[in-house]
Amino acid sequence: MTNRHDVTLQINGATQRISVEARKTLADAIREDCGLTGTHLGCEHGVCGACTVLLDGQPVRSCLMFAVQANGRAIRTVEGLAKGDTPHPLQQAFMDNHGLQCGFCTPGFLMLACGALEAKPDMGEEEMVHVLSSNLCRCTGYHNILKSVRAAAVAMRNDTSPSASSEAS
Repeated sequence: MTNRHDVTLQINGATQRISVEARKTLADAIREDCGLTGTHLGCEHGVCGACTVLLDGQPVRSCLMFAVQANGRAIRTVEGLAKGDTPHPLQQAFMDNHGLQCGFCTPGFLMLACGALEAKPDMGEEEMVHVLSSNLCRCTGYHNILKSVRAAAVAMRNDTSPSASSEAS
């Protein structure tokens, strides 16, 4: 018999009560117990960033955390970005600027960029490159990911369409 723990996760504004083994990662709990499969598992060693979610507003690798560590804390996943049918400025910018190819790394990049831009809306280019370099993409070469995040940063600051700001790039 395994030792299970009752955990309450506040995910995207909704309360999820689950029972997990102490060793279950936050990524697995989000996907398997909460049914939110937008958080992807890549390396499961904290290297690739595909599993990035926001925990109390900060980007974290959910494959490196146990679900019990997130008990009662605010978690935001890629499913929590859009407002109904209206994409978040980052999602729109990724679409408008071709910031994805296969899309596997995209949820992690979206959450990483969201946390970074919400914490520091006027982030400079060098810092933005540094922040984004912590996640891995095997398809795009990063140019359009960076272009997308730049466009979204402008849109988020000015509350305008990201596609309008990307045309000036």
